[in-house]
Amino acid sequence: MNKLNYFKHLKYYPIIWSLAKPSKRIALVALIFFLCSSARHTLFESNAFELGIYDQVAYLISQGQTPFSSFLEIHHMGNHAAGVMYPVALLYKIYPDVHWLLLVQAVALASGALPVWSLASQAGLNNSISRAIACIYLFYPLVFNVNLFDFHPEVIALPALLAAILAARLNKTLWFCAAIVLVLSCKAVLSLTVAAMGLWLLCFDKKRNCGLIALFLGVGWFLVVTQAVIPYFNQGREHAGIGRYGYLGHSVLEIAANLILKPNLILGRLFSADTFEYLALLVLPVIWWLSPRHLTPLISAVPMLAMNILSDIPAQRDLIHQYSIPILPFLLVAVISSLADSNQPKGKTIFERLPIPKYPLPRVIVIWSLIGFLALAKYGYFWTIYLDSLDTLPATREAIALVKTKGSLLTTSHIAPHLTHRPVVQLTQAHAPPANLAAFEYVLLNLRYPGWMSDRAFVQNLVTKLANNPQFTLKYQRDDIYLFTQKANK
Repeated sequence: MNKLNYFKHLKYYPIIWSLAKPSKRIALVALIFFLCSSARHTLFESNAFELGIYDQVAYLISQGQTPFSSFLEIHHMGNHAAGVMYPVALLYKIYPDVHWLLLVQAVALASGALPVWSLASQAGLNNSISRAIACIYLFYPLVFNVNLFDFHPEVIALPALLAAILAARLNKTLWFCAAIVLVLSCKAVLSLTVAAMGLWLLCFDKKRNCGLIALFLGVGWFLVVTQAVIPYFNQGREHAGIGRYGYLGHSVLEIAANLILKPNLILGRLFSADTFEYLALLVLPVIWWLSPRHLTPLISAVPMLAMNILSDIPAQRDLIHQYSIPILPFLLVAVISSLADSNQPKGKTIFERLPIPKYPLPRVIVIWSLIGFLALAKYGYFWTIYLDSLDTLPATREAIALVKTKGSLLTTSHIAPHLTHRPVVQLTQAHAPPANLAAFEYVLLNLRYPGWMSDRAFVQNLVTKLANNPQFTLKYQRDDIYLFTQKANK
């Protein structure tokens, strides 16, 4: 018996087989992702929100200090209760560097292709189609775009959700529980996704034990985290994200009640052009491989889909930001189920119903995935908006090198992620000017490119104030980059 047949006869061949072939390719993708996000950071296109937030938190944890975000002015666990940052911060004990976060994100996003491959193999699809479905995942525009958009702990939940589904289908309850705990540690709101997944596994995938576990843990953790953990670390207040749904209520429980008792509040959002456009963006990269008979996995995506549609924030309805990450695993499972059942007349995918010549399915899947990537991925940013501030880049680097201590800092959103290894970093915000400039040991400004939530008039006013303030001295000035330091730190 050759090696291939031997693996196929093993009890858990989907996992072994998935690791045997694509691991090198996925490692290459992870490397590409890491290089892309690192290049963006080097070009000063990363932001305080979110890379600076999590870099500061990871650094403070690694130093044994309270992970209090000076950007958000709350304890880390009062934000999204993302406990996964505590083990991530262990990497900072080796060497404190923001690139750890970019590496973790790149590896997490790329590694999701492994359970996708395994799920396709476990469903009975042949090797070529399983590889093609892994390509759907890797070419899905959201995966590439989120990798560029700073850092978010929920990227770790993406492969974990896929691994949980695989573990449930292999009846590996312990592994399923481990994956679910990891998902819940990534972001509080993912508890709703876990609960919905439990409902799907219980009622439709016929995985009773795993379904009940997910339903119980999801609902239980949602109540604990929203009513206890976040308020405890956030001075008694619920998560600030509730403000995005202010028209539905002012607390989690009030919003939940109004969704049931006042459905008229949401009908306009559900049936709007923005919603249809958002759904089209989500589905178009995989639309040909779906069958209406196999859409039940999307029950698990309903909570996040509803939150994105109902939010006042347009960023929740695109393929650039992280908000759609919990939807992707179940969209891919629907694709796998549709293709696995396509031999049945009623189970045919949309592609198989088209009156066109029958080309090899794996090849068509890869080509369409590549078309979707070329159309919707934001790789073009590297030769457009990411190059906007090249003229100030050398001066910015020189100014940063002059920030010698861990003293408090006021700076722009793009410079902040390069200087977040300190307890206090705040942003130049035109709508909320600093009440006391003397609270900062360093003020680093970019007059030419003021950054997010700022403008040139505001920065020019700050420069004037600091130049006339006897407590500060101008340490560096070049190409509209200004570094002021308190004279005690001169």
